[in-house]
Formats: sequence, structure tokens, C-alpha cells
Amino acid sequence: MTIKVLVAGATGKTGRLLISELKDRGAEPIALVRKGSDTSVLPEGTAQREGDLTKLRAGVCDDVDVVVFAAGSGANTGPEMTEKVDRKGAQHLIDLARTANVDRFVMLSSVGADNPPEDTEMTHYLKAKQAADQHLINSGLTYSILRPVALTDDPKTNAVNLGDSVDQQGQARRGDVAAVLAEAAVTGRHDGKVQEMQTL
Repeated sequence: MTIKVLVAGATGKTGRLLISELKDRGAEPIALVRKGSDTSVLPEGTAQREGDLTKLRAGVCDDVDVVVFAAGSGANTGPEMTEKVDRKGAQHLIDLARTANVDRFVMLSSVGADNPPEDTEMTHYLKAKQAADQHLINSGLTYSILRPVALTDDPKTNAVNLGDSVDQQGQARRGDVAAVLAEAAVTGRHDGKVQEMQTL
């Protein structure tokens, strides 16, 4: 049976790579897209489902096996949009996934979300990610949370470090992040884990 994976943030830099990785693993990705989104960046033939993280409708997670949250409000948005997307949007999607009895929820988080610093430009974002991560852990869903270090657009290497020995000042290639997210979604190898990640 083909695993159906709903991807929030599918048209983003990491999300579109994730769609390809899921297809390569034999899964059926479904891109959650806002009305008017530029879907031309998605691989040809990608299934789509309309949904806006700031106002999700009931049933958006119906008939899927796995949900991956790979969305983000973006570096150029203020605290209000971060709150709407990264905290409340993620939490609402988790609740809808639980209602739909999905098998697994995979969260793309960030290094530093375990203990957000005070009074930095990243504080609000990391606190939002921390709240979303904790909501997922408490949800009762089977989960996997990935917290990469600073992201780059370089091609993937398949050489990654996961766990406690990650260099906080290192880098993580989006292609490698997408590959780990896809592995988590399809195989369950990372179930119940909160892991930091870097590209070696």
C-alpha cells in the first residue's frame, strides 16, 4: 500500500525537495497549498490539497497516513505571522491530524527550540517552534521532530550527523534535511525522537 504524506510548506525551498524525496521512496506526497500559491515549483504531477495554515479547515488531514510540517513564516515576516504559522498553524494541524487518526506526524523544527535564548532576533521564532514541538509531543500522535542547524541551499550529501554531538555552529543542507524528513515519514525509523541535525 502506498503511503500518503501530506506536506505543509511544500512550495518552500525544503518542502519541494521533500516532495521529490518522498516520491523517490515510493510514497504519494500531497502538497498542502494556499490559494494562489506558485505550484510551478512542485514536481510535475504532484497531488495538491488546498489549505492555509492561518485558517485551516476541518478535514484537511483526512485520508492521509503521515503529515509533515515543513512550513515557515519566512525570515522577512514579523512576530505576528510567526505566531500564526509557526505556532498556531502547526498546533492546529497537529490537532487535525490527531482527529484524522494519522499514523505519524513529522515536524521540521530548529536547533535552539529546546531552550530559546532571550532578546535575540530569533527568540520569537524559536519560542513558537518550542511551543509547536511540545504540542506535538503531548498530542499522543506518533511523532518525529528534526532540529537542523543553519540551512544552506547546497546539494545534498547523504552524510549527516543526528543526535547530541551536532555542531551548533555547523550547517545543514536542505537536501539532506529533506532526505531525513522523508525517511522519518516513510520508514518510522525516527519515531518518538527529537533530534538535532547537521550535514557533515
